Amino acid sequence: MKVGVFYFPTDYGIDPGELGAALEARGFESLFVCEHTHIPVSRRSPFPGGGDLPKRYAHTHDPFVALAFAAAATKRLVLGTGVCLVPQRDPIVTAKSVASLDRLSGGRFEFGIGGGWNVEEMENHGARYDTRFKLMQERVLAMKALWTEEVAGFDGEFVKIEPSWLYPKPARKPHPPVLLGGETDHTLRRVVGFCDGWFPRAGAGFDPAVAVGRLRAAAEKAGRDPATLTTTVFRAPPEAGTLARYGAAGIDRVLLEVPDLDRDGILRRLDELAPLTRA
Repeated sequence: MKVGVFYFPTDYGIDPGELGAALEARGFESLFVCEHTHIPVSRRSPFPGGGDLPKRYAHTHDPFVALAFAAAATKRLVLGTGVCLVPQRDPIVTAKSVASLDRLSGGRFEFGIGGGWNVEEMENHGARYDTRFKLMQERVLAMKALWTEEVAGFDGEFVKIEPSWLYPKPARKPHPPVLLGGETDHTLRRVVGFCDGWFPRAGAGFDPAVAVGRLRAAAEKAGRDPATLTTTVFRAPPEAGTLARYGAAGIDRVLLEVPDLDRDGILRRLDELAPLTRA
């Protein structure tokens, strides 16, 4: 099982390039970064975690820019979004960002995606909460066409692109893996319908064997080979015994949390977590 991390790439934390190099030197497999474009001060949407919204949500770098710095400072580290809020992003611009980062990094990018929870944030981008998942699906399908076809267009309810050239094409073939976040049965149907992997959170009561079984059952019901899908667990507990159970259950990757600290605090925490890469 692969062991990576996720991080909110804040302007007051560690430089993404230095973080990437530190992770690679300590044996971590991957770095996934979180995204929020902005946080409207109205705060109509309650924080799903309860209480006040943590400071880091309003201070993140653009994920593709942050990952580009990490890519330039590393050779092997897998680079991912965890998650990219696709309903808030133009699909043509995002397709080019994904392809450029994947190509320049030598095929090291994985595209973690999600629908988002902050209603006012997505509304500022012209997206609606009640149709965000259909919008997300159309944008992903349009991006797949742009990545894989020499002349690509798309004619959907929300996305319309006339036949076009878009280069560069990604280094990874046919394209970087698309990993969808969420835990519901609706999420699993979307995963097996148009994605390459599942990206659940390790919340209270998370059972890795049950999770792997749910994904396998959803794939078989849809007529898809379960072996074509991966499972990456977000915010896995940093405990060797628990991670051993995850690996034994068939989880492909776990992501441990890099905390919201300053540079020195983050590097100390990486030293503490590094033995788990060999657990």
